[in-house]
Amino acid sequence: MRPLRPALPAAVLTTLATLALAPAAPAVADDRGTPPAFTIEDPRITESSGLAASRAHPGIYWTHNDSGDGPYVFAVDSRTGRTVAKITLDGVKARDVEAISLGPDGNLYVGDTGDNLDGSWPEVWIYRFPEPKELKDATVEATRFTVRYEDGPRDAESLVVHPRTGRVYIVSKKKSGKGALYEAPATLSASGVNTFKRVADINVWATDAAFSPDGTRLVVRGYFEARAYRWRDGRPTEITTRPVVPLQRQGESVTFTPDGRTLMYGSEGARSSVVPVALEGELLPDSAAKQDSKEGGGGSGGVAGASGESGDDGDGNRTFALGAGTFLLATAVVLGLKRLLRRGKDPS
Repeated sequence: MRPLRPALPAAVLTTLATLALAPAAPAVADDRGTPPAFTIEDPRITESSGLAASRAHPGIYWTHNDSGDGPYVFAVDSRTGRTVAKITLDGVKARDVEAISLGPDGNLYVGDTGDNLDGSWPEVWIYRFPEPKELKDATVEATRFTVRYEDGPRDAESLVVHPRTGRVYIVSKKKSGKGALYEAPATLSASGVNTFKRVADINVWATDAAFSPDGTRLVVRGYFEARAYRWRDGRPTEITTRPVVPLQRQGESVTFTPDGRTLMYGSEGARSSVVPVALEGELLPDSAAKQDSKEGGGGSGGVAGASGESGDDGDGNRTFALGAGTFLLATAVVLGLKRLLRRGKDPS
């Protein structure tokens, strides 16, 4: 009998698996102006659940943690990944904060709309406060709006404000049957109950949503997929082409860049990455497509057809391939090391 091979320590196994799953280094902006990926460096942000691109501060993205935090809203500089301001909502006890959106009135809207008990809360809330003019830590008083759904309680992680009309919408999370888009009253009331009405089916396990800056596109993302919609007369029409979604640890958020040409995808977890996917074709908002038509250019970007297959060789597809490759590499490492351990324990 040959001597047993020494088993690798569990710490080594964990370290190798962690390295394999670690996010790739941030990319640099490409020649089309697509912004690079960035990592949220703040150790306080471990459950980034919403994302909104600032209009007042270029390169700044607003985010927040999930339940049991603050509530705080953080301004993250995409050039460094560092937090440049923490906003505390005074007098607010958050329950399950899931989304953030910027309205045309210059206000940030924060959705305390999550319900992990599958629709048990009879009411949820939205908080509104002005986007700060200066990026520094501050405590603000937010206006609170009470929300109910016309067809009863449900879980929802997506809140969006139309950038032209200012109307607020919530997308419920699909668990049984279809998810849905709910529309707020034309004007929110801070003194009464705001009943949101179901206006369209959304067949996505929705974790976030975003309007394009010109209001002509709505994107709803899930953990592994996204759907895009043309927005006309206050209603969505699904686009056949689907946006690429990068493989992430737990895909939770999405927002458009201020020019409407790129989707920025975020996820939960410590030092989570925000990954860009450039858009093209019918996924481009009308204003961007019109500009391209005038300039005689089209640009390329990350899109996928309804089958999930890539429509081009854009950065979005390379991002997805890199994520999938990393996941497969991690799996191979873990399985290989487990075999090695078993081999070391069994006599030959």
